[in-house]
Amino acid sequence: MIKLGISGFFGKMGQRIFSLAKIDKDFKVIFGLEREDHPDVNKNINGIEVVSDPQIIGNCDCFIDFTTPEATIENLRYVLKYKKCAVIGTTGFSFIQQEKIKEASSKIPIVFSPNMSVGVNVLFKLVEICSKILNNYNVYIQEAHHIHKKDSPSGTAKKILQIINSFGFNIKIEDIKAIREDEIVGDHKVVFESDVDKLELFHSAKSRDIFAKGALLAARWIIDRKAGLYTMEDVLNLKI
Repeated sequence: MIKLGISGFFGKMGQRIFSLAKIDKDFKVIFGLEREDHPDVNKNINGIEVVSDPQIIGNCDCFIDFTTPEATIENLRYVLKYKKCAVIGTTGFSFIQQEKIKEASSKIPIVFSPNMSVGVNVLFKLVEICSKILNNYNVYIQEAHHIHKKDSPSGTAKKILQIINSFGFNIKIEDIKAIREDEIVGDHKVVFESDVDKLELFHSAKSRDIFAKGALLAARWIIDRKAGLYTMEDVLNLKI
């Protein structure tokens, strides 16, 4: 059984990961990590110890983090100290913060992905195929999320942009149309258009469970891996 620690325990993602892990025989959630000023820190919630001290990371086998870039980087110090594996779903990192994650992965195994959804990672692969073949087309990227999402454009949209531009396109971040509306979980659309046809790729998340399921899949996969920086593409064996 894999002993899990969940950071951002009372967040929407933290709670979905906890709920799904509870009914999965492969996992046992042993603690929740939260910010120091949260009203339920240092309490036992549904049988789970919730603390603010990241030293507790030493007690788990795998640490799952969906928080903020600053919190994730701080937590990573302890993941590294105790040589644990990590699944990072936080988005909005700066270049320097991403380099810190990369540096840590030389000593511990990390799955780091802007989107843990299986469907979205298949979308990444389809975008790669289209970008390679339709390299003389115009490309448009659009994403929509709930009004509470802090980063804009989304990490997923930026990943799509990175894939497309690796094939010689020159799309800028400001060219991405980002919509923040109501409680949209996450929609991403990529359009390849020429003067004779148009191809559209679209993925819509119905609930946060797709991200939580992906995070648990990643945790199950990485537990016996060597040190390295992995993505959901590795977890899903999509490198074809």
